[in-house]
Amino acid sequence: MFVTIVEPDAPPVIASAPAVRPRRALWPRVARVAAPYLYLAPALILLVVWTYQPLAQALQLSTYSWNLLPTSPMKSVGTANYDRLAHLPAFWDSIGRTGVLIGGMLPFTVILPVVIALASRKVGARARTVYHAMIFTPFLVAPVAAAAVWRWLLHPRTGFVDSMLGSQRNWVYDVQTAHWVIIGITGWQLIGFAVLVVWAGLAGISGDYDEAARVDGASPAQIRRWITMPLLSPTLLFLVLTTVLLSPTLTFPLIDTMTQGGPAQATTNIYYLLYEYAFHNFDAGLSAAAGVALFVGFGVVAAGLVWISEKVAFHDD
Repeated sequence: MFVTIVEPDAPPVIASAPAVRPRRALWPRVARVAAPYLYLAPALILLVVWTYQPLAQALQLSTYSWNLLPTSPMKSVGTANYDRLAHLPAFWDSIGRTGVLIGGMLPFTVILPVVIALASRKVGARARTVYHAMIFTPFLVAPVAAAAVWRWLLHPRTGFVDSMLGSQRNWVYDVQTAHWVIIGITGWQLIGFAVLVVWAGLAGISGDYDEAARVDGASPAQIRRWITMPLLSPTLLFLVLTTVLLSPTLTFPLIDTMTQGGPAQATTNIYYLLYEYAFHNFDAGLSAAAGVALFVGFGVVAAGLVWISEKVAFHDD
């Protein structure tokens, strides 16, 4: 008798292929990297079109002599416009008036806003909204409208100011007072914006500092002097920077409406002088050269103030 032994079939051995890692799609990676730049693209395009391109054109125009007429050819003069500008007394006088303007604006944009903002802490919650609105309202008035109203108020015979003071002084067309009138009106308009900035700065200061100082026996005056003001210093430096850069620009509509740079160029600052060179004297090259010099000068001042602001902020941290 024969017995047949049959071995069970062994399972087939299947060679496993090496694991293939899925290849990441290239487009999501590109989109993730490019997304921040796409968000910034509109702002960058507008910055190039409206800032850097005109600046490059002004730099190019400063090397030409041109009277703004399309039929008149532009003549290349190299650096002659800068040489002329350096020897013009009116240019240096306008820089001096611009410095006086900035110095006269600082009490309106730094000192008074701090006093008003600190005083507003004592105003009740309900009355504080009205108080804030009254302070901020002048900033919303159009400069041309403000110039018209103040010109009427300062009229030498029928104006409210002369009626109160009992004088007949021509405040707008007096060499000794015209510039200070422009400073006062501009400061009256900017004080609301500056107070708003100081309020924001005070809101960012934690109340724990005041409570800790009171526990240690510090008086309110000492808290303001040694705690509040040092912590508020970055905000104050920002206001100084804003005053330096924007005050001469914001005075332009007032000067053009009220004095046209007079009397005897007493209110002609550097910004209004650029306008006169270009559109009164029809000297585009000289105006562009003054604009480039102004850009460089204010750029150096702004860089210095930003450096100081960063140092102060780092020290406070």
